Amino acid sequence: MIGLGPLAFAAPWILTALIALPALWLLLRVIPPTPLSVKFPALRFLLGLESREETAARTPWWLLLLRLTVAALLILALARPLLHPAPPLTGTGPLLIVLDTGWGAAADWDKRIAVASAALDQAERQGRPAALLATARTAEDAAPALFGPRRAAEVQTRLASLRPQPWPTDRAGALTALQGFEPGAILSVLYLNDGQSDGALAPLLARLAQLGTLDLRAPETLPKLLVPPPRATSVAAANTIDLQVRRAEAGPAESVSLRLLTDAGQVIAQPTLKFADGETLARLPLTIPPDRRNDVARLDLVPEADARPTAAGTVLLDQGWQRRSVGLISSGALDRSQSLLDDPYYLDRALAPLANLTRAALDDLLKRPPSVILWPDTEAATLEQRSRLRAYAEGGGVLLRFAGARLAGMDAEEGPALLPVRLRPGDRALGTALQWTEPMPLAPFAATSPFAGLIAPTDVTVKRQVLAEPGPELAGRTWAQLSDGTPLVTAAPAGEGWLILMHVPARADWSSLPVSGVFIEMLERIIGLSHAVAGGADAAVQAGVPLPPQQTLDGFAQLGPAASGAEAVPRAGAVTVGPRHPPGLYGASGAEAQRAVNLTAATVTEITALRATPKALPADVRIAPLGGSAEIDLRPWGFTAALLLFLLDLLIAYGLRGLLTARGRFHRAGVAGVMVALLLLPENGKAQAPIQMDPHAQEFALKATLDFRLAYIVTGDTLVDATSKAGLEGLSYILQRRTAVDAAEPMAVNIDQDDLAFFPLLYWPMADSQRPPTPEALERINRYLRTGGTILFDTRDGPYGEGGLGTRRLRALVRGLDIPPLAPAGPDHVLTKAFYLLQEFPGREAASPLWVQANPTPGGDEVSSILMTQSDLAGAWAMDKAGTPLYPVSPGGEVQREMAYRTGVNIVMYALTGNYKADQVHVNTILERLGQ
Repeated sequence: MIGLGPLAFAAPWILTALIALPALWLLLRVIPPTPLSVKFPALRFLLGLESREETAARTPWWLLLLRLTVAALLILALARPLLHPAPPLTGTGPLLIVLDTGWGAAADWDKRIAVASAALDQAERQGRPAALLATARTAEDAAPALFGPRRAAEVQTRLASLRPQPWPTDRAGALTALQGFEPGAILSVLYLNDGQSDGALAPLLARLAQLGTLDLRAPETLPKLLVPPPRATSVAAANTIDLQVRRAEAGPAESVSLRLLTDAGQVIAQPTLKFADGETLARLPLTIPPDRRNDVARLDLVPEADARPTAAGTVLLDQGWQRRSVGLISSGALDRSQSLLDDPYYLDRALAPLANLTRAALDDLLKRPPSVILWPDTEAATLEQRSRLRAYAEGGGVLLRFAGARLAGMDAEEGPALLPVRLRPGDRALGTALQWTEPMPLAPFAATSPFAGLIAPTDVTVKRQVLAEPGPELAGRTWAQLSDGTPLVTAAPAGEGWLILMHVPARADWSSLPVSGVFIEMLERIIGLSHAVAGGADAAVQAGVPLPPQQTLDGFAQLGPAASGAEAVPRAGAVTVGPRHPPGLYGASGAEAQRAVNLTAATVTEITALRATPKALPADVRIAPLGGSAEIDLRPWGFTAALLLFLLDLLIAYGLRGLLTARGRFHRAGVAGVMVALLLLPENGKAQAPIQMDPHAQEFALKATLDFRLAYIVTGDTLVDATSKAGLEGLSYILQRRTAVDAAEPMAVNIDQDDLAFFPLLYWPMADSQRPPTPEALERINRYLRTGGTILFDTRDGPYGEGGLGTRRLRALVRGLDIPPLAPAGPDHVLTKAFYLLQEFPGREAASPLWVQANPTPGGDEVSSILMTQSDLAGAWAMDKAGTPLYPVSPGGEVQREMAYRTGVNIVMYALTGNYKADQVHVNTILERLGQ
């Protein structure tokens, strides 16, 4: 290989063809131009004899030079000229590539792989062997090992298989791998550093400088660290996330963006943090709605345009960081027809914004104890269960018990005491027909009570309560009382936990407390008392059991199945991230004891920039920028230049022969030449530039397109969204059983970020808590409707019709949408015969009109872009994994449910086939005209 400065040739032997240029010069001079053509007619011949014009005897010198230039360009292009923006490999010995493969290399991984690959290409052309050393430990916890020296092409294959690791580099291990390496020649060493310095860097650089000429490359900017937010110490502070981002060096002011994501990758918020000038820490306390806190599963730093995500820019959040879980003892399902008389109904409404509420039997709750257990008076417990509840409280749990008729009728506690105070038999009734007393209001909360600071409303009264037995300890165990001094809430410590009794039930027949705002505030304070991650005897037994890996992050911060070498981590204490404990989630999914291990929690808390430690560098070594590819192939440009000159020569030759003046030949030849030149312009072999797609968007697109799926709009209301999901799962099951539609699991769609174009039909139920769409979301929905999509709005109002809450909410949400005029689907509409023959469209509620577009846009499939119902279709379709319906339907029972399924099938077929079924009414007329 020979080179001139930054220009080199990969096939220099072809340059010997340049010797033939003088011979071409002589040959072109000997060959005269084409003779002049003269027509034979005699008169014309005789006239021509008098002409003194002569044909040139030789080709013009400038035309000879043009043709020799074309030949020279072809020879040079065949020799494969390469332009080196950076200096090519130095020396003549083997090539050693040292590549940092820790977490910091992920940000510019593509650049460093391109530089290393180009260096190996040069070594392969020069016939030089190469070796490769990755500085991070492998996923199997193997120390860095030298690969080679081998043929450069083999090392190239090994390079392509490398990936960055989500833990720091092991430069001490890399130095050990080089200690016994004696190549016997001066090496060309290329070290692609990640821009960071540590205590093991200086010895490694000194060893590399001993082996040969060291070319050190490092990125100019370093990735930033996303610090895990501290856990909330109180319920009041639980809705604020303290976001912190750290950078390696103080510099000018700049901004960074974060994403708060759910488990499904949906963006909850995207705040911006700002670094002040000269500061290395950016901080932002972010307040999120209480009902959204538990949805936050991870925090991501938004990488720069030319960078990739890193493990240090991602923080996973576990259940311990999120809202505490609350278990409600419930032996049966909630009877919605009697919900206003049921304690769980009021507790569910009060605790939904505060915690994760789980309704289950007592034995099921004690298998995985939550932070707080609520015990309504309607539930009984055996002696063995009472012992386990006592152990649960002593282990750090909070047991909140509600009084009622059952507790008032007990003469004494059975087994271990689960009450903070002794109770009097019976109960106290106020304001009855036989008494002159009035219902009693609340007294102000004492300063020593956990409820201190809360305002006791005067309109909250108690008509009936269970009384405590007077005693010396009663005053100290009273947290709330009535205006006459009788206790309303009593509590006593039990080991590490609490036993708390509310002397009224959690329903509104004994008092108005459960329907007041102060009831929610009191429950919030009680939940804040829980300290243990999991209480009770079962948790005490498991306290020393490590948590197995569930999901781990790779070097690009992608969460996937646990790595092969991952091991269990302790439930508490610092964890050093490495091959045995990669960042990720440990413990069973959804468990209260699940733990998130993050790289920036204890392993990487700050970064030292390489440029800030000049003493670590050998005397004759300087840091060069990482840059892009180390060489540019000039062959396409050489061939193109030769082609253009050849076309120019062709045009000149035609002109000298006089062939370009008749019938516009010059114009046609020029157009043809320009078109050929444009078609053959040089390109680097890429069909198109790579599309940078957000990982969530890419995963969403693949999932939506590989299978046909029904989809529903996420409302933010947990119950409504769960019903939508279960309803579409049930409808998908019916479609698979009865039609040719093979519908996969339905998908949730976030209108603020997801692409709607993948789905022909979207189900959109109305929920009180749903926020209006953003302007960007409105434009996305309008574009979806204009391009053939269909949205099924369900107000779920049932018999209330237009006066219901859902209808009013729908009107608020669709402001800004291009909603066409609607009309009820008549008896001749395609929806009545798309698959089944229907006369009405019922759901969980009685049949209501199914509103459709009054005048569908002509052309296309003429499908209405808007469908609207009030019947709660998803509630009627909803079924569990066993195929059992989840909700009752009224008033028609299971017959009405069957008609609801048929309504859903017709709607899906209508969205998929358009007016196909309507065209079938013309079949008889068509056959008659054809003479059939």
